[in-house]
Amino acid sequence: MGEVYRARDTRLERTVAIKILPPQLSNDPLRKQRFEREAKTISSLNHPHICVLHDVGHQDGIDYLVMECVEGETLAKRLEKGPLPLDQVVKFGGQIADALDKAHRSGVVHRDLKPGNIMLTPTGAKLLDFGLAKPVVALTTGATLTTAATPTTPVTQEGTILGTFQYMSPEQIEGKELDSRGDIFSLGAVLYEMLTGQRAFDGKSQLSVASAILEKEPAPISAVKPMTPPALDHSIKKCLAKLPDERWQSASDLASELKWISESSSQDGAATAKLGSAKGGTGRLTTVVAVAALLAGLGTAYFWRPVPEHHVTRSSILAPEKSSFAQSANEWASVAVSPDGSRIVVGVVGQAGPEMLYIRPLDALTGQVLAGTEGASFPFWSPNGHSIGFFADGQLKTVDASGGPVQVLCPAPEGRGGTWNRDGLIVFAPSPFASLFRVAATGGAPAAATKLDTARHEDTHRWPQFLPDGRHFLYLARTTDITSSEIHLGTIDSVEPVGVLGATGNPLYAPPGLLLYPRGDILVAQPFDADRLRVSGEPVPIADQVSWNGNVNHSAFSVSTNGVLAYTRAVGKGVSELIWMDRNGKIIGKVGEPGLYFGPSLSPDGRKVAVEIYNAHTSTNSDIWIYDLTQGSRTRLTFSQPSEQNRLPVWSPDGSQIVFSSQRGGHSQIYEKSVSGVGAENVVSPSEGHRYATTWSPDGQFIAGFQEDPQHGSLQFLVLSRPAGGKTIPFLSGISGLSRFTFPRISPNGKWIAYVSWESGRGEVYISSFPSGAGKWQVSANGGNSPVWRHDGKELFYIEGSNDTMTAAEISERKESPVVGKIHALFRTHRVPSPSWPYDVSADGNLFLINSMLQSAVPDPITLVVNWDAELKKR
Repeated sequence: MGEVYRARDTRLERTVAIKILPPQLSNDPLRKQRFEREAKTISSLNHPHICVLHDVGHQDGIDYLVMECVEGETLAKRLEKGPLPLDQVVKFGGQIADALDKAHRSGVVHRDLKPGNIMLTPTGAKLLDFGLAKPVVALTTGATLTTAATPTTPVTQEGTILGTFQYMSPEQIEGKELDSRGDIFSLGAVLYEMLTGQRAFDGKSQLSVASAILEKEPAPISAVKPMTPPALDHSIKKCLAKLPDERWQSASDLASELKWISESSSQDGAATAKLGSAKGGTGRLTTVVAVAALLAGLGTAYFWRPVPEHHVTRSSILAPEKSSFAQSANEWASVAVSPDGSRIVVGVVGQAGPEMLYIRPLDALTGQVLAGTEGASFPFWSPNGHSIGFFADGQLKTVDASGGPVQVLCPAPEGRGGTWNRDGLIVFAPSPFASLFRVAATGGAPAAATKLDTARHEDTHRWPQFLPDGRHFLYLARTTDITSSEIHLGTIDSVEPVGVLGATGNPLYAPPGLLLYPRGDILVAQPFDADRLRVSGEPVPIADQVSWNGNVNHSAFSVSTNGVLAYTRAVGKGVSELIWMDRNGKIIGKVGEPGLYFGPSLSPDGRKVAVEIYNAHTSTNSDIWIYDLTQGSRTRLTFSQPSEQNRLPVWSPDGSQIVFSSQRGGHSQIYEKSVSGVGAENVVSPSEGHRYATTWSPDGQFIAGFQEDPQHGSLQFLVLSRPAGGKTIPFLSGISGLSRFTFPRISPNGKWIAYVSWESGRGEVYISSFPSGAGKWQVSANGGNSPVWRHDGKELFYIEGSNDTMTAAEISERKESPVVGKIHALFRTHRVPSPSWPYDVSADGNLFLINSMLQSAVPDPITLVVNWDAELKKR
């Protein structure tokens, strides 16, 4: 709209900025009217963070403004260097909000708020360029809405889009009449970029940007900048609400919130020190035992020594000789510290045999493997430290910490954490799509402990932990939109929860008053009052590079009641590889380079493989890639947005199409795309719940998979007719969170379907007729998962129970019924533990493409920190 010059006011001896409307534009009545309005607008705004207007005039056909010359750099220029520090974001954001409040109270909407119109000076932020500003439309109430007329002017008639696309509000994109809340949305986009260094809404064209603003949510701040205070995250998210009524209703409210956040952050250190002082009065001993690592010629030994109060000691724990910590330790059998801090339990694997639990006293050089714990996941201690609970073979089990027989308590198809109180009650998550249940530590019938809130789109409750009173417990209430997930507080007396704070990972309480939880791979602590049951202050980081598994929302850390913290450090970017193995388990080749793979799927002709690959830089989003096995090349089929996962590729019978599952808009839907990459990704089956495709019938008429049943917390079969609109056909519905069906595979002749069911209390492979579902024939006897047919249908492969063994079952037919013949154990897979299929099979059944754990990707030794919270007292 204008040109700006630096100039010298010789009368008042000052440097000024002169903004002119060029002659070729002065003849445009519309632009001239805007220019005159800007002069009147700015002259009415007297505020330390708004650029001052000194004079206005007209000379030789040129209109001009004389303005304050602001020394500094624009925010846009500053952002070229990267995001701003947190304190500057809050400081400058509050100043801009205060300036907007002044403008709005004066009846002016800016309409072009962006980093280029904000100057950063030694005295703070300055809001510039009201060239698109206009009188504000007063917010109406329901009573006045019927009689109020919407004012329009020739300058800005309704339907005209003015401003900069990346920072426009949805109503501005649509050309609707604006009020002050449009500026608040724009400020939210600016704050997001200041904090993360990334635009909240971006795209390759104005159309794609506009579409993102209207339909999509920006990448979660917690994923891009994990250490952001939840209050600031919430404030920005509220600015960016699509509907004006859901945003801050005034810039003054936002300015006050940012001021409160700034003051809270500055007081956080004092609050933490106060907690530390309170801790000193609990009566615990003034000395604690710590582990010091002594490196010897053949290994690492550990010994206890007294450590003065407020002194932190860090050490490492190595795996036992001829063993390693389970390659899945950072995800499934992660370390758990006993309540008294004297022992740890963790998964280990030897040179042969499956993963098992390993007890290690911290005052000894060696520990012991607990017999009967093959395939154990997510171990947790009893309050007295005498027993350990864990999940294996689709069941919740317990074992004495000194060894002995394993007790089976109840079904738990794929457990997601448990906790044990002093009254002998266990609260646990039985599966990935269920609420929490409770059961006596001696066994019995489980009962619901929580209830999924479908109004909040909760899809799972997991990672419970009892508080010291033994009645209340913390847990993660995950939602389909992961950014809305929260830590909740439950009680054994009621299924009604209390919200604690927004988070996306497992919570742990550490006496006498700290709540620990992950923000990505950073572990933070926040003051928590166990009596009043609420948090205060802001989170403080206590460890970084902690193993984080975004698939299950779990961080590998544990704390005792007396100041012992243990955690597994994050592994490298390449953690698995695609390897070819023969029926004897001999490695005969590899596909591609090491990475983070899931669900390899061979094309019908065996010449290509589609596989899900996680982004090596973020580990939060994944895409489908296709390897050409004959040419040794790969191409990318999907292009995910941040925190979006495209997974479980399934080939069409002719190899021309792939269906896959992708969580977009809060739900995991099934999409279809041409293997050539040409054309759009079409939704196969719109749904309000999570849906996953796993198999395509040989005649191309059906796609089968499974879906979440939010009412029962279970998974059930999903069969979609093709091509008639993806109609759903009922098939073997799940009955509860403790019994479910998953991962079906249609046979090559289209007559049978193999699947896994937990109806017996653990996962077993079954066959039923397809598509009727009539009849049921059990295939596995010692547990089984991930069934895959040989291309002639004469063998069905699966991975047996917890021993990680590739198994082949001979299949024939007699009188229109399947017959299960001999079963052969083939080899140990060393596969990546995953709910997705970790392998596929060649057409003749002689070669197996395994997604195998990379041996060099074994996690670092366990990190042990004694008196870990002492450092908080210094802040």
